[in-house]
Amino acid sequence: MTAVAERIDANEYTAPPESAARLFWLRFREDKAAFIALFVIIVLILLAIFGGPLAEDFTNHPQNAVYGSQTNDFGVPLGPTTHGPNGAFYFGADSAGRDLLVRTMYGARVSLIVGLVATAIAVFVGLVVGLVAGYFGGWVDTGLSRLSDVMLAVPVFIISIGIVTACSTSKDGCLGGLVQPGINVVIIVIALFTWPYIGRIVRGFTLSLREREFVEASRSLGASDLRIIRKEVLPNLVGPIVVYSTLLVPSNIIFEAALSFVGLGVPSSQASWGSLLGEASNYYNVAWWLMVFPGIFLVITTLSFNLLGDGLRDALDVKADR
Repeated sequence: MTAVAERIDANEYTAPPESAARLFWLRFREDKAAFIALFVIIVLILLAIFGGPLAEDFTNHPQNAVYGSQTNDFGVPLGPTTHGPNGAFYFGADSAGRDLLVRTMYGARVSLIVGLVATAIAVFVGLVVGLVAGYFGGWVDTGLSRLSDVMLAVPVFIISIGIVTACSTSKDGCLGGLVQPGINVVIIVIALFTWPYIGRIVRGFTLSLREREFVEASRSLGASDLRIIRKEVLPNLVGPIVVYSTLLVPSNIIFEAALSFVGLGVPSSQASWGSLLGEASNYYNVAWWLMVFPGIFLVITTLSFNLLGDGLRDALDVKADR
């Protein structure tokens, strides 16, 4: 035993291979920007959950409480000319005299809920459509692919404005009350027009995976299509889905902000960053704080999700040149 051990050259020793999860973590940790972005996103999620109530307790200003807004003789707001950032209003006050810090914190909750929930729905629909189209092929693939092409070809923002407007004209909403006005219709509309992107990505990966040796081996052993999809194809799609989902979240947050900016997002009693920016557009030349603070949070959020998505993509790509 000793003689054998002496003949082993230490330089020729091969360490056991690292697990896939550990390799991913080591590569992801090297990307400082993505690591910081993950920390920022965690902080933003905590702010979305606890920031609004904490801001109300800290400032003693309820979200929709009005504090001395100025109006003219006809009752039209003149703008918060005396409610800039100060010791009582740290972010200033909006045109109605409401504390902007409190509304910005509550806006984080609405914007992140819309972005995350709409992304989850879009990913689920796109995953199902892409898997079915890519795995079965033929007329199924043709029909679902053409449906995706049609959805990608329509003028998204214009159609979204029409749908949101139609569903918001009545308190009963659309589809017999299934889609309620407000945040629900915004989420449904965003998911409706974003699932084709995930669907096409999943279809492309599935077309490649269904011809791989391990899939053919499972098929030759008599495994059903559902089992092959669940056990062989789907686990290999987790990485791409996670990466593209993190890149889709900021796009959906911006989508909600755009709808709220034109007055078709969440109601005014429910603040979101987009609705705050929409209100600020009327007063930006006399009240800079109305646009700056919600805008900073919106930029930080979208930038963080984009950096996280880039970091996840590089960490999952074993061929990436680090």
